[in-house]
Amino acid sequence: MLSLLPIATMFLRLALFSTIHAVNAASSSTPTVVCVAGQCLEGFSNTTLGMTISASGAQTSALLLPGQYTTTTNPQLLHDLLTSSSASLSPSTGFNSSSVSLPLTVALEPGLAIYSNSLYAGSAGFSSLPTAPVGNTSTPLTAQSLALSSNIWAAIDVGSTNRVVFWDSVPDFSQLAVSGSLSLVDMQSSACEPACSSNGVCTASGTCSCAAGFTGASCESCESGFFGASCQACPSGCLDCDDGISGTGKCLQFNVTNSPSTCNCLNGECGSNGQCSCNAGWTTADNGTACAKCASGFFLTSTGDCKICEIGCSSCADITGDCQTCKSGFTQDANDKTKCDAQPTTTSSGTVCPDGSFGSGSSCSPCSSSCQTCNGATSNDCIICASGSYAFNGSCITADSNGVCEGTGLIADNNKKECDACGAKCTSCGISGFTTASTVNQLQCTGCLPGSFLSNGTCVSSCPAGTFISSQDNTTCTACDSSCSSCAGSSSFCLTCANGGLASNGQCVSSCPANTVAANTTKTCLNCHPDCVSCSGTAFNQCLSCPPDRPVLNQGRCLPVCGKSQFFDSTSSSCQACDSSCSSCSGSGPSQCLACSSSSQVLKSGSCVAANCNGTADVVTGLGVCLSDLVSVPQTSGTSATPLPSITGLTQPTVVTQSSSTRLQWWEILLMALGCTFIFLAVIWCWRRRARKQRAKRTQAFAQAKNLDQSTSWRWRLVRFGEKLFGHRASKRAHAEPAPELSSLLEDSEALKLMRLRNAEEARHHQEMEKLMLISDYQYPPEKRSSYYPPSVLPSLYDTRRHVNAPDTSVNRLSGPSIYSQVTGTPRNGPEAKQPVKKDLLTSRFSGPSFNSSPPHSTRSRELTRPNTPAEQYAMDVRSDMLIDTSTPEQPTHMIQPTHTGATVSSKNPFRR
Repeated sequence: MLSLLPIATMFLRLALFSTIHAVNAASSSTPTVVCVAGQCLEGFSNTTLGMTISASGAQTSALLLPGQYTTTTNPQLLHDLLTSSSASLSPSTGFNSSSVSLPLTVALEPGLAIYSNSLYAGSAGFSSLPTAPVGNTSTPLTAQSLALSSNIWAAIDVGSTNRVVFWDSVPDFSQLAVSGSLSLVDMQSSACEPACSSNGVCTASGTCSCAAGFTGASCESCESGFFGASCQACPSGCLDCDDGISGTGKCLQFNVTNSPSTCNCLNGECGSNGQCSCNAGWTTADNGTACAKCASGFFLTSTGDCKICEIGCSSCADITGDCQTCKSGFTQDANDKTKCDAQPTTTSSGTVCPDGSFGSGSSCSPCSSSCQTCNGATSNDCIICASGSYAFNGSCITADSNGVCEGTGLIADNNKKECDACGAKCTSCGISGFTTASTVNQLQCTGCLPGSFLSNGTCVSSCPAGTFISSQDNTTCTACDSSCSSCAGSSSFCLTCANGGLASNGQCVSSCPANTVAANTTKTCLNCHPDCVSCSGTAFNQCLSCPPDRPVLNQGRCLPVCGKSQFFDSTSSSCQACDSSCSSCSGSGPSQCLACSSSSQVLKSGSCVAANCNGTADVVTGLGVCLSDLVSVPQTSGTSATPLPSITGLTQPTVVTQSSSTRLQWWEILLMALGCTFIFLAVIWCWRRRARKQRAKRTQAFAQAKNLDQSTSWRWRLVRFGEKLFGHRASKRAHAEPAPELSSLLEDSEALKLMRLRNAEEARHHQEMEKLMLISDYQYPPEKRSSYYPPSVLPSLYDTRRHVNAPDTSVNRLSGPSIYSQVTGTPRNGPEAKQPVKKDLLTSRFSGPSFNSSPPHSTRSRELTRPNTPAEQYAMDVRSDMLIDTSTPEQPTHMIQPTHTGATVSSKNPFRR
């Protein structure tokens, strides 16, 4: 189990004892007023629970017990104190308030308050709700009563073996069915669901506060890098360890502080200056990463190493090693593409010199003793070094007993006769028992780059199975013992066992010990969760049995307490229901109550009995005691009792008076002004919107009547564009039908119908007048037409001032009214066929055939009039003598004077006398 945390223990002890201070109880000779919501009593009291409210000018101060207080709280005395502008609060231990703000809630802070005397009197101490588990120890309590805030439970050992869980305040410990010394063992909130594990504590906000190293919603597991039942931190310098609640804490991978990646390097070592020193054969890549590609004269092998090219080859292909470019004096070998052969040396006469000699003039001279073949006399002129020496930077050097070329970290290659690189991750290498017959595949790495581990002469990224990283150098992979399949820290600390054994805490066993469970997949014994004694798995909800401090087994969880109305029965190891009279209890039956469920009962010797409060006092909610028990009111009949001060409003109900002259605050006036402005703007907006709609309807009706609606769609614009493009005459577009609401307006308007008829008839009238003038022009000589007949003075069809006896011109009309012109208001360009006379036409002078029989006066009375045009006015005023007078149809007004031409036959001209 989690041991007691020192900080939590110190905090709890300080909270319970160091912060305990003596509170001077009210002297028995000094009366006081104690109030709950709805009632106040004046008398003598030693209670120190709650807040004292006072106000300047008030009759007295009052002690407010826990509860909620509002402006309408009775009695009148309490109302006056609460609503006073100078009211102030003085909280007792465990209470906190700075100002009077209604509604006012007087409540104990989350935690536990203890009192040295019964009825919440005497010295007081308070402990707030802990933020970390308090462990499995206890803290002694010296108290006669205690107060708990809501939704808080406290586990208290009473005596040596009896563990009691309190959910409610206790006004007097002597009235309980249990007795003995008190020790607080745990205190938490009941707001967490699910409940916290033993590694966390439930806070008042309903969340679990975890101890260091623990994590999870219920603090049920270890954080990464922590191990064991107490979630200890893994060893320092360990990158990965066997962590978790069932982990051993053994380091599986050490942290590498100077790995090549820290200086943007791949196959080299980072120096203290941040520069990378590459292994032999490597150089900086094109992307800037140091030691990431093979240098010139080396090629990349299939194992990821850079190896030197054959002698005479300056560049060769990766993987295959085929020579791509030969050095000067060398040619590609016909049989082996990886080699370049040296051209034979000859004398001046052309004689080929044998191996070990070179051409010097007319003869061959011997090579240096360090050369097998050469092209000069010195050791720097060797082509192939002699046996036991190897080419390096143009010279031949020897190798030591491990095959390492003298003065270098390179390995001697007997096949290439060169000094070659060890490997990509090797910092040093060698061949044990090196001879001229040794081959490079016998090479063994003796040192590796940081981040790589030496395993069987090779550098690997991680140690293989069956080995562990030695703690001596943190780079060498060391084999585990034969009994271990895997181990950590040492060869004998088994993580898994060979031959089907089970690993338990580093040892191989045949069966798992107590408080562990076998994991069949890993063949290990895993520790149960710290909450459990035995388990079926490692989770905190897989418990089979529970420890004493968490005795309640509920759905696989080990919990510290049962529900509020339950108690833990140790004989059956289960939770049992309390008696119906108990709100909480310590055992079965009605005599084991810790608090009463009824608000009209109090606790007496462990049983709930009727309160029988004196006078009109009631049981204070949450305190389990009558108000009259907290306040001693002397009887007025006694002669020795100290008289109480006269205080008004102590029993009168609260009367809340509303002031009629209350002035509005500035922000209230501002809100009202803004509201009125908003309503006014909304009305104006609605009115203007309605006016726009009505105006739009009238405008559209007018446009429909006058054929002014020229709005076109994109199809019509496309047609007009085509007509303009190809020079076609513009076509006429049929106007769309008016909207239904406009159509009804047009159909119902007789004025619009008459206007359309008048427009059509006016156009036809002008055409007939032009025809009559044209006929009259042919009756006179051309030289007299222009002088005698000025521009047409024919009256308009709608001239209301012409002579009433003017002849009716309807008899000379070429055709009757046109339906086309009546409907469209536009005369046709071509001749029109005769239209049948319609009997139901609108009564008007414009339909001649229908009204020829009517008197002229009745016809003119129905015509629509309009103002005369300038031409008509001129004709009426100046040329009135040109009008035809039909008053005396038998005698024309203007007759042509006869002129005798000598003809014997009289003239047939009707206008001559």
